[in-house]
Amino acid sequence: MADHHLPGAPPVPLLLRRSARARRISLRISQLDGRVTLTLPKGVPEREALEFARSKEGWIRDHISARPDQVLVVPGAQIPIEGMARTLVGAPARRVILRADEIAVPAGAEARRLQRYLKELARDRLVAASDHYAQALGRDYSRITLRDTRSRWGSCSSQGALMYSWRLILAPSAVLRYVAAHEVAHLAEMNHSARFWAQVDRIHGPYEAPRRWLREQGGALHRFRFEDADG
Repeated sequence: MADHHLPGAPPVPLLLRRSARARRISLRISQLDGRVTLTLPKGVPEREALEFARSKEGWIRDHISARPDQVLVVPGAQIPIEGMARTLVGAPARRVILRADEIAVPAGAEARRLQRYLKELARDRLVAASDHYAQALGRDYSRITLRDTRSRWGSCSSQGALMYSWRLILAPSAVLRYVAAHEVAHLAEMNHSARFWAQVDRIHGPYEAPRRWLREQGGALHRFRFEDADG
């Protein structure tokens, strides 16, 4: 892969990648982080891809400007926790305190401390939800891991290992529970067939509302940047 820029104010970073399966130049803008990727077939010169990007400059800039603004996690910022906006404030104590309308974090490296707290809270909620749905399904999972994934909110391996994005703790609780039910249902059906969705409905109940929320608003959970955090 190669990095280039679309000139202008501001310049737009372009990521060029080649694919043996590509039959033509294609352009994709990530809804999660705004990254612009140009995919080239083998043998096509980079200059053709850059010319293609320049011909689409208006479209590219319109889509980038329509993305939600990034939010730096600093004191005073509003962070959704379990779907409820909380203002990040300083804490006189040595521990993080979650209140109805604010989250109090000890001074110094607030973003890292808050991210660590959110990961622990996410694990607590996701383990509880996974246990609940696994019992309802009648299947056991092998382990749970949390990551900051961009392409998916969760996954289930053929060995029964569940993976979730810890950012689900920022979404409404119903959305987190739906994702847990979705991944647990894969313990019985490793596909998205009608049988799979029947299992989701059986252990979770109606799921269209949280599924729609995730599809329409989930991308905004990635706008929160924990700049001083270490992963």
